[in-house]
Amino acid sequence: MSDRRPAPTRQNLLALQRRLERVGKGTTLLRRKREALVAELFRLARPAASARVSIVDQAATAYPALLAALAREGVDGLRALGWPSRDLRVRMRSGQVWGVALAEILERPPMRRTPHARGVPPASASGAAAVATAAFEELAELLLNAANREALLRRLGEALNRTSRQVNTLERRLEPALRAHLTAIHHTLDEREREEHLRLGRLLRARQR
Repeated sequence: MSDRRPAPTRQNLLALQRRLERVGKGTTLLRRKREALVAELFRLARPAASARVSIVDQAATAYPALLAALAREGVDGLRALGWPSRDLRVRMRSGQVWGVALAEILERPPMRRTPHARGVPPASASGAAAVATAAFEELAELLLNAANREALLRRLGEALNRTSRQVNTLERRLEPALRAHLTAIHHTLDEREREEHLRLGRLLRARQR
C-alpha cells in the first residue's frame, strides 16, 4: 500500500473500511493456515527425528564397512563387483498438503537383496565386500523411506515461513497504515462537519436578525 494519504472524502472512507475488513478476514485465514502448518510440522517432527537418527547410525556402520572392503578388494575390485550398475525406478505422484505442492514416492523396488539377487558368486567376493554391500543397501532403504517425509517437512517449513511473513505484513504494516488513514479521514471529516455547523449557525443567526 502506498504511504500517500488518500483524499479525505466519504467515498475513500468507505473504501478504506471495506479494505480493512478484507485485511482482517485475510489475516484470520492466514493465522488458521499457520496454525495448521505448525500442527502438521509437529506431527511429522518426531518420526523425522527418529528416521534421521537411524540414518546417521546406519551411515556410521556403512562407511567403515566400505573402508574395510576397499582395503580388501581395492577400488578396481569393488568396481568390478558392482558391475553392471543397478537400474532403480520409482513411481511418483504430485499432490498438495495444506495447499503446498509436493511429489511423493508411491512405489519403488526393494533395496536389500540376497547374494544371489546381486549376481555376485560367493567365491568372487570377500566377506568385507558383502558386509559393505548389505550396509549400503540398508542405508539406501532408510533414505528412500525418509524421502517423502523429509520433502514434506521442507515444503511445509517454507510455506510456514511464507505464511508468517504474510501475517506480519498484514498485521504490522498494512492494517496499521489503513487505520491511520481512516483516523485521519475521520478527523478531517469531523472538523469539516463542525465548521459546517458553525457556518450554518452564523447564517441562521444572521437571518433571524
